[in-house]
Amino acid sequence: MLKQNLQLKLSQKLSPQQIQLMKLIQLPTQAFEQRLKEEMVENPALESGNEESDYEKDEFDTQDDYDDYDDYEGERIDADEINIDEYLSDDETPSYKLQANNYSDDDEDRSMPFAASVSFHQSLTDQLNTFILAENEREIAEFLVGSIDDMGYIRRSIPDIVDDMAFTQGIYTDEATVERILHIIHQLEPAGVGARDLQECLLLQLRAKTPTQSVELAIDILENQFDAFTKKHYDKLLQRYDITQEQLRKAIDEIEHLNPKPGGAYESNAKPIEHVVPDFAIKIVDGELELTLNGRNAPELHVSKDYQEFGKVFR
Repeated sequence: MLKQNLQLKLSQKLSPQQIQLMKLIQLPTQAFEQRLKEEMVENPALESGNEESDYEKDEFDTQDDYDDYDDYEGERIDADEINIDEYLSDDETPSYKLQANNYSDDDEDRSMPFAASVSFHQSLTDQLNTFILAENEREIAEFLVGSIDDMGYIRRSIPDIVDDMAFTQGIYTDEATVERILHIIHQLEPAGVGARDLQECLLLQLRAKTPTQSVELAIDILENQFDAFTKKHYDKLLQRYDITQEQLRKAIDEIEHLNPKPGGAYESNAKPIEHVVPDFAIKIVDGELELTLNGRNAPELHVSKDYQEFGKVFR
């Protein structure tokens, strides 16, 4: 038996412009700018510029054309027949290009971790946080860490550091306290950091080693015969310590394997900083938050004059 009834159905329809808009608004600033540049190369009807053109005068007519275009049923897409997630995904690259078959079943599925680079001074500050210090001692220690150059040395005298802290930081202390805190800095890694000269740097590294006969002899040479060692007066050292050439060679070998620039390892392994471009900025203006999108280098687009004239012919 035939029956006639009335049924209401609500469906969402997306036009091609809406689909393209959804794909564009999810792009970060840099990717959006790159997408615009690619589109300008591929689409000859687009131009960039700030000059006033016929495009601005025919703005409403163009909008009407888009409205008529949206009303055309042949160009509409029924949302029941599509998966919106597919349009929001990066479907420009075919799936077969993202697959690889050169793995066997025995291979382990491992992911490569990303190493977060830490600067030289940040590493020293993190180590300093493991020491129990009073508030004024921590301020002095952090100032000393900030005074260390990229090679790992403190190139200033203790009296100058005391005066600088008083005038620039408002930290009043004495030379004995700074010297005591400096000994704590000398316990940080890499060994030798915070030294005031090469001799102190090498001695700090030797004292951090496991004591052996060669290490003890090397420490004695650097403490008491540093000038003779730097001038390579080895005969004088043999007579001074009454040792064999083999014993002297082992002590010198210990010294030669030390690092005269303890901070240089961080500088040589440092990776370039990757700058992050924000998608928007938030400022406080008159006590209120103001959000602005980061337009940066995005060009202003409009339809080429030639294509506008070409379109008027077929209207």
